[in-house]
Amino acid sequence: MENNQSLMARVKSINLQTLVMVGAIIVIAIFFSIATEGDYLTTRNVSNLLRQTAITGILAIGMVFVIVSAEIDLSVGSMMGLLGGVAAILDVWYGWPLPLTIIVTLIAGLLLGAWNGWWVAYRKVPSFIVTLAGMLAFRGILIGMTGGTTVAPTSEEMGIIGQSYLPNSLSWLIGAGCMALFVGWSIRGRKQRQAHELDVKPMSHTLGALVVAALGLLILLYVLNDYRGVPTPVLILASLMVVLGFIAKKTSFGRRVYAVGGNLEASRLSGLNVERIKLSVFALNGLMVAVAALILSSRLSAGSPSAGTIAELDAIAACVIGGTSLAGGVGTVFGAVLGALIMTSLDNGMSMMDVPTYWQYIVKGSILLLAVWMDVASKAKR
Repeated sequence: MENNQSLMARVKSINLQTLVMVGAIIVIAIFFSIATEGDYLTTRNVSNLLRQTAITGILAIGMVFVIVSAEIDLSVGSMMGLLGGVAAILDVWYGWPLPLTIIVTLIAGLLLGAWNGWWVAYRKVPSFIVTLAGMLAFRGILIGMTGGTTVAPTSEEMGIIGQSYLPNSLSWLIGAGCMALFVGWSIRGRKQRQAHELDVKPMSHTLGALVVAALGLLILLYVLNDYRGVPTPVLILASLMVVLGFIAKKTSFGRRVYAVGGNLEASRLSGLNVERIKLSVFALNGLMVAVAALILSSRLSAGSPSAGTIAELDAIAACVIGGTSLAGGVGTVFGAVLGALIMTSLDNGMSMMDVPTYWQYIVKGSILLLAVWMDVASKAKR
């Protein structure tokens, strides 16, 4: 009974946190819309905003698993720059076909992530030190490989990853399919809870949530299609959010990651292979970094020695703002993506207002500090 009550309290806390983040996004949108005389909410800028969010969001998805396991990764910005540089070199200098470039980049990301994880899990070096070393080393390798010059321009085929848009008809079809799956999933979950005699929300609440989700998706697709269509990076982000969110919450691997982050010794005593789990988490994070790197290089049409600078801070901030606890054991993929949207919304709005760069850093740093303080304060009350 106590476990059920604890679970229900946690669910309510997550729902409240989601509502707060959605409210923050709405407030940010209204503020910058007024400040820019409506330019912030034009279909063109909304499309650009979501494309920018895709990179930070994908980095945050991988970072969630690392932080939930009670570790940290400071190397993702430099790793993204390095992997993006590798993709650009293979495309521009060697003329490799796009599928082969993608495969090699993804494998390289997986291996670099596993390298970090091996030092953390099996050599017991603190993740802060391992990934700080990686941040420096990866950036050095990138500068050495490129000779400190930008590798450009990438091929038109490479541009498909980060610059293309879905046809309107296809985006509506995918949207309808996603909504049908969401409805089916909600009904299935409701029936399962009823079968196990667990608390179930009133049917009116479920229907209300489905209606809100459908309207939100409808408005989003209408806005994006009114410009040029759904950007491919946004589709990639949405797909990864669904898949990795399912892995985090509905698979044994996901539950083990939360267990390890929540109580390391108890997990070890219960028979979990903690080292293998942590290695897998860092490898998964490296894979997400590789995906983000491909999108970044495609968007820039180049591989740059400075690409990905301080991107790790944006990813960590997105996770913390999204409710991920730096102490481990708590966090969601969806929350991290919402946190990434908040961070990108601030970046986008301040850039449109020509706010000096130093003020942008001050604002983002203050928000990160506030989010961590709120996390610590909420734990102190428990």
